[in-house]
Amino acid sequence: MTRTDDQQNRPRKGFPEKRQAILRASRKVFGQVGYLGASIDMIATEAAVSTRTIYNHFENKHQLFATVLTDSSQQVAAAHEAMIERHLGETVGGDDLEANLVGLAKEWVRPRPEFSDHFAIVARINAEGEHFPRDLHDAWQKAGPLRVQRALGARIARLAERGLLRVRDAEMAAQHFAALVTNTWGRDRAGMDAMSEAEIDEVAAAGVHAFLYGYKG
Repeated sequence: MTRTDDQQNRPRKGFPEKRQAILRASRKVFGQVGYLGASIDMIATEAAVSTRTIYNHFENKHQLFATVLTDSSQQVAAAHEAMIERHLGETVGGDDLEANLVGLAKEWVRPRPEFSDHFAIVARINAEGEHFPRDLHDAWQKAGPLRVQRALGARIARLAERGLLRVRDAEMAAQHFAALVTNTWGRDRAGMDAMSEAEIDEVAAAGVHAFLYGYKG
């Protein structure tokens, strides 16, 4: 290998730092103005880099948004999977099933400041509706919501195998659980984040009570 080849193959100083700065800025900008409203110029300004630097890392806004959304969705999904295991692991028994479900529901609803940019982006996706690119929507669903649904469904199926729940379709039951414990009477994500601990407790308990009414073994 020549000296020139070695220099070309060596990672450029600052490369990871620039990329992370771009991703952080993108999360903020996409959360503020959405995919349709954002521009590479806006992201470059927020990241304090040139547009050329962004194009050195990403082909276009579409690829940048896909990277940001997939990455943050995977992080949120991993946090939810850990949450599910903490509350619905193999040690759960019939006597403490409701308490464990309520514990899961409280944590599910409780604000996660570290993911605030992600949920702001999700709110924008929902607002943009049919104008939002279908391939990006599908990638988000696969990386985040559907992954969490499968994880919760698997735990619900295991509880059903042990006779603790009565379930025909575990993934449908997972959807019902998530819908019931996030039934926050028309609040958006900002409204949910502003809920008091007492309100979170009330929503969680009511959602679990309704879930068990339909699924208790």
